[in-house]
Amino acid sequence: MAAHVRKGDLVIVRTGSAKGQTGEILRIDTKHSRVFVKGVNLRVKHLKPTQANPQGGIVQREAPIHISNVSPVVDGKPTRVRFVTKSDGSKVRVAARGGSELGVLHKAGRKKSR
Repeated sequence: MAAHVRKGDLVIVRTGSAKGQTGEILRIDTKHSRVFVKGVNLRVKHLKPTQANPQGGIVQREAPIHISNVSPVVDGKPTRVRFVTKSDGSKVRVAARGGSELGVLHKAGRKKSR
């Protein structure tokens, strides 16, 4: 099933401790239905010194957020997503707010090549 958000989308967090924050999706974990949003839901990780990183240190990293807790942003406001199949067979995501197109998913049953 197609997800309502994709890597690179600008999203807003709808619930949780990061509610109201916006950022770009860095990656999606489809197995666990989680997204990593740039600069949102930051956690501190303490790293031991290793041969690759002899200094060690403290690093801030993005923690995952459940995919249902984020929504795409259109004109600065969150929106729901509809899926529309065009006459040429391509399936697109359409914002419920304003009706703007969010991107092509695939064409005529085949995944879009990158």
